[in-house]
Amino acid sequence: MQKIKSLMARQGLKSPQESVVDMSPVESFRTPSKEELRELREQPTDPQVEQEIIDSIEEVYFSSDSFDTVQYELEKLPPDLNLLELEEYRDKLKRQQAAVSKRVADLILEKQPSYVKVSSLSHLGKLGLHKCFNSAFRQLRSAKEGFTEASLGLLANQRRRQLLTGLLKSLRTIKTLQRTDVRLSEMLEEEDYPGAIQLCLECQKAASTFKHYNCISELNSKLQDTLEQIEEQLDVALSKTCKHFDVSHYTKVQLAYKLLGKTQTAMDQLHMHFTQAIHNTVFQVVLGYVELCAGNADTKFQKMPYKDLCTHITTDSYIPCLTDLCKALWEVMLSYHLTMQWHDEHYKEEETTPGADDSSAEGSDESTVGRSYVKKKLEHGLTRIWQEVQLKVKAYLLGTDVSNFKYDDFIVVLDVISRLMQVGEEFCGSKSELLQESIKRQSVNYFKNYHRTRLEELRMFLENETWELCPVKSNFSIAQLHEFRFMGQCRSPSVSPSRQPESTEPVELCLFEQYLQGGNPFEMQIDNKEEETEDVLASNGYESDELEKSVYQDYDSDSDVPEELKQDYVDEQTGDGPVKSVSRETLRSRKRSDYNAPILTNTTLNVIRLVGKYMQMMNILKPIAFDVIHCVSQLFDYYLYAVYTFFGRNDMYESSGLGLISSRLRTTLSRIQESLIDMEAGGENAGPHASPEERKEKVPRPHLSQLVILTSSDTLYGLAERVVATESLVFLAEQFEFLQPHLDTTMPSAKKPFLQQFYSQTVSTASELRKPIYWIVAAKAIDYEQMLLLMVGVKWDIKEIMSQHNVYVDVLLKEFEKFNQRLGDVSKIVRIPLPVSNVLWEHCIRLANRTLVEGYANVKKCSNEGRALMQLDFQQFLMKLEKLTDLRPIPDKEFVETYIKVYYLTENDMEQFIKNHREYSMKQLTNLVNVCLGSHINKKARQKLLAAIDDIDRPKR
Repeated sequence: MQKIKSLMARQGLKSPQESVVDMSPVESFRTPSKEELRELREQPTDPQVEQEIIDSIEEVYFSSDSFDTVQYELEKLPPDLNLLELEEYRDKLKRQQAAVSKRVADLILEKQPSYVKVSSLSHLGKLGLHKCFNSAFRQLRSAKEGFTEASLGLLANQRRRQLLTGLLKSLRTIKTLQRTDVRLSEMLEEEDYPGAIQLCLECQKAASTFKHYNCISELNSKLQDTLEQIEEQLDVALSKTCKHFDVSHYTKVQLAYKLLGKTQTAMDQLHMHFTQAIHNTVFQVVLGYVELCAGNADTKFQKMPYKDLCTHITTDSYIPCLTDLCKALWEVMLSYHLTMQWHDEHYKEEETTPGADDSSAEGSDESTVGRSYVKKKLEHGLTRIWQEVQLKVKAYLLGTDVSNFKYDDFIVVLDVISRLMQVGEEFCGSKSELLQESIKRQSVNYFKNYHRTRLEELRMFLENETWELCPVKSNFSIAQLHEFRFMGQCRSPSVSPSRQPESTEPVELCLFEQYLQGGNPFEMQIDNKEEETEDVLASNGYESDELEKSVYQDYDSDSDVPEELKQDYVDEQTGDGPVKSVSRETLRSRKRSDYNAPILTNTTLNVIRLVGKYMQMMNILKPIAFDVIHCVSQLFDYYLYAVYTFFGRNDMYESSGLGLISSRLRTTLSRIQESLIDMEAGGENAGPHASPEERKEKVPRPHLSQLVILTSSDTLYGLAERVVATESLVFLAEQFEFLQPHLDTTMPSAKKPFLQQFYSQTVSTASELRKPIYWIVAAKAIDYEQMLLLMVGVKWDIKEIMSQHNVYVDVLLKEFEKFNQRLGDVSKIVRIPLPVSNVLWEHCIRLANRTLVEGYANVKKCSNEGRALMQLDFQQFLMKLEKLTDLRPIPDKEFVETYIKVYYLTENDMEQFIKNHREYSMKQLTNLVNVCLGSHINKKARQKLLAAIDDIDRPKR
């Protein structure tokens, strides 16, 4: 009370007693100013709060009446003034002054009647009783009229008004707070989560001012429940972003979590939702197909684990379900990718745009920690999410046996998984080990069955092949086949490379950038099945071009001959005489030489297509590249072995002495027979019996179709069939050479020696089969035995030099002319390439020359003139032979000339010759020594030379 009295004194107010004595009751109270009324309205209404404010007044203010408060406050000011701090301190002093003023007013209103009564009684003794009572009554009347009824009533009403005004304001605020639930519901329906949270927080802050009301405690509880409800709805909204990411929606959700201060919690929830989204997505997709194929309303599938559910997928629905599965998983991964992209862009904007709270170092540090946490959480989530995707797809892949799928269907499966692995690599840089392991397991099982079936089909094709020409266009290339379209090397055959437009291929975008605005990388599987029609076969069996269509047919019209060639005379504008018109035979020859279509059979074309299919598997699934290439090599091995078995195997090779089969080819054929051919199945038990497992990996030896006749001289011993078969193999080898770079890039480094060995020891030997296959034609097409018989009748021990060659030369040349004519007949059926023609002529000439040497070796007696006749006969043969063939040099020419000239060698030279020339047989060398006996070699020298010949033959025994 003393503090209040002292404060009243400083404010110019007197004590109640002094007011009654010195002035009238009305004068003792002045009407409050507007500022004082405003301060009274703003003063706190809570008595406890009011008392706390009064207690906060410093003790020095109540020390004495002479205390200078202004000087005291000025001395307290710091050297550096801060306007904000000064305003806060001023407001504090105002609150203290208002609290004291209110307390003083309350005391005056409470104590004033007693002051008046006491003061009146004190005057009774001084003025006399009568005057005292009159004065007292006048003062009481005046106090009643002027102060008690007017002033105090006015103050009471003013106080009541202030209280009611504050109460009305509080009631309105409370009413507004209680009605916020309607607006909150509207905001939640509009998905304005940040606004709803902001409103709740503001309501909680406002409610703290009115916490002394009982209704406010209920409101706080209601607001807390609303916040929890918003968090639940916010969590649901966060889960929706896992499948269909929307920037505006996600921005609202993140801002809402930021207002709640739960950004890190949101990240934890987000990864949980993504994991759950993957599980729910794959389960619903597979369940839909399982129930659709089950055809009933049985709900037992809904309670099955996902792994067991995958085993109920049917073969027909396997690919559509896999495609839809990958599409759905793509949507989840794309949403995660967009989520990371959103955070990267958002943080970049925060770094470049200064925030309002940059002055707060503590807030900045907390923000940096939050960003770091979110970034690491998102980066770690990439691997976790992709791992979940792999596990789900792996369970689906291994849930069905795909070994009996059609090839095209299995390629689609490989393509889908390959595309999914590409998504994984772009998503998080993963090599998708789980997917690779599972698809490799399925591929190996499928490929073993597929390859075994294809080898059996190849054997069936080969055994039913009649080795007729498959007519294809002259510009045929394997890149035109559908099976090789994946290589991307096919050019339009009608446009030359120089005329093709320059390819300006754009930089290939990653899948997430390519399908960012819409679409799905797995929708392309549907389009892959729509293949374009191939155009590789010639029309009506032959090329439709007018200059090439009649190569193998008789020419009944000359409609395709240029007009200038039809004329008898052609004006060359040179001043020369007229030129004779070109004959039809010349035109036919030109057309035949221009027709360079590949020689291949239907079987060859099927093998090429099969190789393309194998390479598609290898290209899509790199881990099985070695297994695929190994099977591809088996296809080529079996084809090569079949061609050799059908057309090249002959027991006469060894006795021919021509070295038709090289050691490399012989080794290759032996390897193929040992590793691939099941000799027991063909009734040929060679070596120890193989185990059932080994035989399962082998193929029976093929047999030539009975429709193919190779023993008829009319067909030149099946020359047309031999040409088609052999040149088909050579063409196949050329295609393998073309494919080698592609095979080399897909082959694992550790297995590349196998590929190199396959090409160097197998593919390159295909052309070497020409020698043994065409040798039998050359051996039987010309009657070499007749020539030997004619040479026996020739007398070689003549005494004079002859100017006329012997008859056997003419007979031999006629045989060659007949052979040349028959080659022309065969060329009307099938084109004979120049290498084939050269091999045939080489064989014939070699056999003829060796027959000549054999005939000369049968001579019993021979003179120098006889040797000169031999040279004359041989030169005549060579001169006429060079007109029949363009083969140069003539094969084995030196073989004959050297044998004739050996006759003139001395003893020592002949001995050296015997040691150096082992291409001659023992009989030929022995006969040479015996014929020379008596002319320039004696018996002793003869024995020495025969001993030398015997030494050469001994190692062969």
